Amino acid sequence: MPAGGTLAPSDAVITPLDEIRVRADFPILERSIRGKRLAYLDSAASAQKPMTVIESMREYYAEHHSNVHRGVHLLSEEATTAFEGARDTARRFLNASLAEEIIFTSGTTAGVNLVAQSWGRSNLGPGDEVVVTTFEHHSNLVPWQVATQQAGASLRVVPLDSHGALDLGEYERLLGPRTRLVAVSHASNVLGTVAPIAEMTAMAHQVGALVFVDGAQAAPHFPIDLQALDCDFYALSGHKLYGPTGIGVLYGRAELLSQMTPWQTGGGMIQRVEFEGSTWAPPPARFEAGTPPIAEAVGFAAAMDYLSRIGFQAISDHEQTLLTYLTEQLETVPGITIFGTAPGKIGVVSFGLDGVHPHDVATVVDTHGVAVRAGHHCAQPLMRHLGVSATLRASLGLYNTRADVDQLVVALGDARRRLGA
Repeated sequence: MPAGGTLAPSDAVITPLDEIRVRADFPILERSIRGKRLAYLDSAASAQKPMTVIESMREYYAEHHSNVHRGVHLLSEEATTAFEGARDTARRFLNASLAEEIIFTSGTTAGVNLVAQSWGRSNLGPGDEVVVTTFEHHSNLVPWQVATQQAGASLRVVPLDSHGALDLGEYERLLGPRTRLVAVSHASNVLGTVAPIAEMTAMAHQVGALVFVDGAQAAPHFPIDLQALDCDFYALSGHKLYGPTGIGVLYGRAELLSQMTPWQTGGGMIQRVEFEGSTWAPPPARFEAGTPPIAEAVGFAAAMDYLSRIGFQAISDHEQTLLTYLTEQLETVPGITIFGTAPGKIGVVSFGLDGVHPHDVATVVDTHGVAVRAGHHCAQPLMRHLGVSATLRASLGLYNTRADVDQLVVALGDARRRLGA
């Protein structure tokens, strides 16, 4: 388990997870929504923030804010220490080898685009192939479409089995001498399916291909050990990990980052500038042009510390128990169809009600104080594979309880009556 920091509800690790104590750490959960208790079941879109994250950012702005790195005054030194300390927190949290392998971005999407453009421009050519999967989020699909189109390369797609798991036999057949990179989500934001990243990486490396992992949905639910996964790139977002918006991490192997040219240029990422040309700073600065998201990095570090102190075993046990209960209770609702039943999935359940549009159901459910997501979830190719235009999605976080599930089921019953399902 990665080492944690000092920001936590108390000095004790919460094992098993104490629902009341954890919920008390999230001030927004005290809100009433349309006169009802808030049942927030939309963490896959964006998780709520514990007070330790909120307070860490307030303290930074109130007491330590300055620009980082080149300042010699005390505030700049304090800001730099906090910012680079956040980088090392991310290194520990992900079990990366070096802090220099951790690049701060604005989120997972920025991390994908950075690699697709920086690495892709130099390494993809006519006839090359990039392998993606059927359940990719648009953020881990469209950048590779653009990169392959620019290079004259092509995309190949790993199919799913009837449960929503990746077909590894077909994946192996797709890999070949023209495969340059595999881009795969660690966990599907629609189906909850968890990809066997270590196994897929080993197979890709056998044909000389690199592996890029979109970890946005996986990182909040179980520990990420980059050295065990052995992937080449890994991206995640702060706001899905109970941290701030506008911040993310891209991990890249040091030897790969050192060979890549920058995607964005400007201040802070250069070594020497002449009118005739410029040379680049070593990673990670090479890929962090401009003033970085300093307060957001501080908040992100607080979120990672918070999760580490609670412990992923407690988080996983709690969420898996609740996922079983959620699935069982949804199956009691007449006319419901659940999409994605792969074993070992994370706490994400997509479903539909016969005869009614998911947006209409979500609108009624909202009147009961229940927040769920409705739409194509930035996964239109997957929706077409499922034979639907949209689904409802209930996604679990560490602060959810059976009361949230019960509130959802009651709300769905009301939606069926009001919408004639």
